[in-house]
Amino acid sequence: MPKVSSVVVPYATYLRVYEPLAAFPEPERSHWARYARRPDRPSCQDELRRSLADLLPTPPVAVPVHESRDAFVLDVDGVVCVCPWRTRLRGWQALGDLAEELPAVVLDAVLPPLVRRQATQDYERWLADNPDARPWIRTATWQVPLNWFVLVSDEEREYVKGAGGTEAAGECPGDAPLLRYRTPMVQARRRVARGLRALRDAIDESPLIDGLVDVGRWLEEFHPRSLVELDYGGLVHVLPAGELEGDHSAADVAEGIEALRLGDGVAAGEAYARLVERWRAVRDLRSAN
Repeated sequence: MPKVSSVVVPYATYLRVYEPLAAFPEPERSHWARYARRPDRPSCQDELRRSLADLLPTPPVAVPVHESRDAFVLDVDGVVCVCPWRTRLRGWQALGDLAEELPAVVLDAVLPPLVRRQATQDYERWLADNPDARPWIRTATWQVPLNWFVLVSDEEREYVKGAGGTEAAGECPGDAPLLRYRTPMVQARRRVARGLRALRDAIDESPLIDGLVDVGRWLEEFHPRSLVELDYGGLVHVLPAGELEGDHSAADVAEGIEALRLGDGVAAGEAYARLVERWRAVRDLRSAN
């Protein structure tokens, strides 16, 4: 398959759900079964390259005209599981966050108001016919939301200095580093429930609680035999190897939640301080030249 560009696009992280083929109705199930057998499946960077290419025309294409028929594929204990890209749906949803991400002048230059307004109207019409639609992939830029770390454990952490990933596993080709976690859906849901219970018993309200409620509701939409993947994605290209190797954020989050459960506010504060310091330094890179 031809590539738009050889440039690797960084700075985004991902939370993905891979569902077994049995979770999909026909004829979509047959489509994914055939797709999983293809030797030329695109990699994670291909989706990003296509999106960037859509911004080059005048006027730019804010959201793909047609929904993607691509997916990431994994073999989970002998069961084929797929994570559909749903690039068009995710593009529509991302439009709503752009005003918080970019200054108005920059946003208008990249995506003129008329283009954004048309895309929003298209989404509203589409959503009226597809009220239950949800993406299999959540994306964050210049961070990993702390509530994502609640879903995984440090024992599930996989760090490779030179990944040499394969397209079949949804990874980027080449020798880029890789940092990710993979966990069964039942474990992710159990950790959400335990985390929420500990947090609500200790504090009245928190952005972490709100985020965990949101991601927990999202997970409930999927098959119980799914696999959940937290992928540092493009952040591995901007963080020094030493920082990546020493990043055990999931362990810090678990330690903080356990400390709250035991009523140890000091230990919880120390774990939170480590997280804040680590991720503030990452976000500061966003405004660096």
